[in-house]
This record gives sequence, structure tokens and C-alpha cells, in this order.
Amino acid sequence: MEIPFGSYRHRFTIGSQQAEATIRITSRRMVSRLLVDGVEVDSDETPSSGQAAIRNHTLKAALADGRTLEVEAGYVGWTSAGILARIDGETVHESHPGKTIAFPASAARMATMQVDEDAQRANRLPVLIDIGFGLIFFIVGSLANLTTAAVVGAILGIGLLVVQRFVKANIVGGLALFGTVMLAISAIFALIFDDGILVQLRTSIIGSFTGLLFGADALFNRGNWLGRGMARYIPFSGIDLKRLATGMAVVSIILAVLNVVVVLLASQQFWLIYTTFLDIPLVIIGVWIVIFLSYGRGSSEGGDQNQS
Repeated sequence: MEIPFGSYRHRFTIGSQQAEATIRITSRRMVSRLLVDGVEVDSDETPSSGQAAIRNHTLKAALADGRTLEVEAGYVGWTSAGILARIDGETVHESHPGKTIAFPASAARMATMQVDEDAQRANRLPVLIDIGFGLIFFIVGSLANLTTAAVVGAILGIGLLVVQRFVKANIVGGLALFGTVMLAISAIFALIFDDGILVQLRTSIIGSFTGLLFGADALFNRGNWLGRGMARYIPFSGIDLKRLATGMAVVSIILAVLNVVVVLLASQQFWLIYTTFLDIPLVIIGVWIVIFLSYGRGSSEGGDQNQS
């Protein structure tokens, strides 16, 4: 799926001729085109990631008077794209005067992270299943109660582990067993105490416990347990396992505390919406930040560990 991020159009005049450069940025690529008098004369394209992503585009055209028009196109900061036009080496137009056309240095490291396509493909089904489980929890919690939703979630989680033993395709994540055990524990607590608050606090309980385990893994085992398990499902090579485990410990604790705040200050219905639709983007953002900070740090324990 290719998601559009932005389109930019820059027009300028060269004598009697009209020139136009367009830049289109999507989740997969950046495409630029040069038109002279309404006719496309050149184009360039770079992917959204990899070493090729950070270069500027170069567009050229032969003008009617025999001179050569050269347009440099690329990013101007994080949120815009611009051009610099030259004729025979002399600048004739700048879309952003005084600014350098260049890929943001702060984003270059993220763009050049080496994608492990096998791990990326392996992630798709587990992610879709996780989203499906979240929707089921939301529907059951809305139509019945949170205790029933917790029990249904635990049963589905255990069932998924059983199914995984009989199919070759990966349908669970790297921490599936740990997560299912915690789901079962929270369901048992909910049944014993029949208290919706306990179900709401499940995320905080699991998150705190998870954070402590990730922290212990980073401190005593350099991330070679939970960190390694998670790294197998990260689509990048060169992840530092200790940094990954430390970062996940911090993110888990922060999200656990945030969940407590929502439980104490908001209604149960809002909590259902938060835990189903709002919590996931926060998790994704947090995990991406951790991955970025863990990538390519040169740990002897972490280099290319997600390949194992």
C-alpha cells in the first residue's frame, strides 16, 4: 500500500518559456518531473528508504536557445520539498531562497536503515491478528462486559498458540507465549474478583511487569532473551539488543502509567476506545523510537541478531 504524503509544484519562467517542476512524496518513493511549456522532458525517482533515498533529484532539459536547464529537486527540511534551477551553471530560480536542497541530516540515519524484507513479510500476519484481537476485545467489552472480553481474549490467545503448532506460517509474534500467559492471568483475576477495573488495569499490570523483565534482560543478559525475541520480528538488520531491551522497558512503563491515568480519570467506554484505537498508535510510535535509537550502535551482542 502506497500512502501519499505530499505533492509540490514549482513554476518559473525562462525567457519566453514556462518551466514547472513537480515533486510527489509517498510512503514508498519520491518522484520528481520537469515540464517545459507543458511537456515533460525529464523525471527522477528515489525510494523512501535505503542509501538511494538521501540523494537529490537531478532534472535536465535543452532549452530552445541551446542552453541547458538543470533542476535540483529534494527535501527542504522535514515537511517540504523544493527546487534550485540553473542554466549553464548559473542559478535562475530558487523555490526556497537561502535554504539548501538536501535530505534532512536528522532523518538520513533512519532512511538508510537496512530493511530485512523477510522479517517484514513475516510481520504482516501477526500484526493483522493482533489488530483483530483488539477489535474483538472492543466489541465483546462493549456488548457484554470487560470480564467476558478478558476471558475471550485469553481463550483466543491460547487457541492461537495451539494452531501455531500445526501450521508453518508464522501467526504469532516473538513474545506471543509471554503475552498469552499474561492474558490468561488477567482473565483469571477478572473471574475471581469479577471486577472490571482489574481488566482495565490489565494493560498497566502487564506493561509494568513487561518493563521490569525487559529491564532485567538488558541489565543482566544484554537483551539476549526478550530483546532477541523481539528483534526477530523487527525488519532491520544491526539492532543493538541491549538498547532495544532498555528502550522497551522504558516504553512499557510509560504506557502502563498512561493507562492508569486513563482508567482513573475517564469513563469505561472511553477507556475501551483508548485501549483499542489510541493505545496502538502510541505503542507504534514508542517502538519506532526505540528501534531508531537501537539501530547500528555497534553492540557485540546486538549486531544482526534479528537474523537468527
